[in-house]
Amino acid sequence: MYTVIGNARTRAFRILWMLEELGVPYTHIPAAPHADEVRSHYPAGKVPVLIEDGTALTDSTAILTYLADKHSAFTFPAGTLDRAHQDGHTQFILDEMDALLWTAARHSFILPEQDRVPDVKNSLKREFVHSLERLQQRLGEGPYLMGDTMTIADILAGHCSRWAENAKFPDAPAPLQVYFERLRNRPAWQRAGQT
Repeated sequence: MYTVIGNARTRAFRILWMLEELGVPYTHIPAAPHADEVRSHYPAGKVPVLIEDGTALTDSTAILTYLADKHSAFTFPAGTLDRAHQDGHTQFILDEMDALLWTAARHSFILPEQDRVPDVKNSLKREFVHSLERLQQRLGEGPYLMGDTMTIADILAGHCSRWAENAKFPDAPAPLQVYFERLRNRPAWQRAGQT
């Protein structure tokens, strides 16, 4: 049994969604970042934290990769060309979407007020529009980034799409909207608590 620590409004949602897709049992502790429940397993206080057999795993993409490899689902085998392409999509999303959203969040409410540069968000939003265009090219005919196979790259993209919406970032072009809706309409997404 797994234990997931982290509020579903954070990157912990990625892990909850993956576990729901896998259909494996887990316990969820919806703690906020830096809460005692988090710091007791990860002194940095960041979420998500996944506990398995008393071992704490951190960082959402690392946890997703571990779960996908362990359960042989939502991933291609390591050492294959398909895995290299999948990893390319994953890194693109982390670099071109997640990083922009995280920087905007830091300058909105995470950094001390004197360290925030609110005007940086306009630049981040412009760059995000270009990232969406590149993601659309990567998606091609879909339905997923790796064709007919949904992978952890799609989980990251789906989560970033909702994050961007909540952060009032520009809307995705219509073909990407269809892709994002396809992800959000999955029953596992709904069960994971992202509405």
